[in-house]
Amino acid sequence: MEFLLAIAASTAVVFVAELGDKTQLVAMSLATRYRAATVLLGITIATLLVHGLSVLIAEVVGLALPTDWITLAAGIAFVGFGVWTLLGDELTDKDEERAASRRIGSGLITVAVVFFTAELGDKTMLATITVGTHYDWLPVWIGSTVGMVVADALAIALAAVLGKKLPERAVQIGAALLFFLAGGAMVVEGVRAVAG
Repeated sequence: MEFLLAIAASTAVVFVAELGDKTQLVAMSLATRYRAATVLLGITIATLLVHGLSVLIAEVVGLALPTDWITLAAGIAFVGFGVWTLLGDELTDKDEERAASRRIGSGLITVAVVFFTAELGDKTMLATITVGTHYDWLPVWIGSTVGMVVADALAIALAAVLGKKLPERAVQIGAALLFFLAGGAMVVEGVRAVAG
């Protein structure tokens, strides 16, 4: 049961973290150059690698710090992710140029390399580390990968159907509210645990 709970939690957190994120915009941009299936496979490969690194970091952090303090730090991090989401990520002209210029050979390799690079240090990587400090690495790795791929697949599909008419600000506000609620609950739980 804990395994399924960890998959569900990490899927939900990363899905919400990816909404309106820069890497989601990168995925939509890449989908204008390559087939959607190629983009999704490249995203999956890159996400498996980055989130594999994330759960490894989480395992090390989880062994080094007491659980009560991790819960408090995770709650504060989630509130920070909410603020980050509200502020938004923009796909700059320079990001667009980098995505276009990285034609390594095959579209799949290009997508995987571009997405891997964009994902390093991103909000979803940090969210995976945060969730990974509470659960075992394998279900978090699976769930975070599923959450990322589903969020990006949804964005690619919606962009194809709706074009530029996506209500980006509404998505950002909704995702930020979810982070604030989860973060607030974790902060309260962490403060109670630390205070004894």
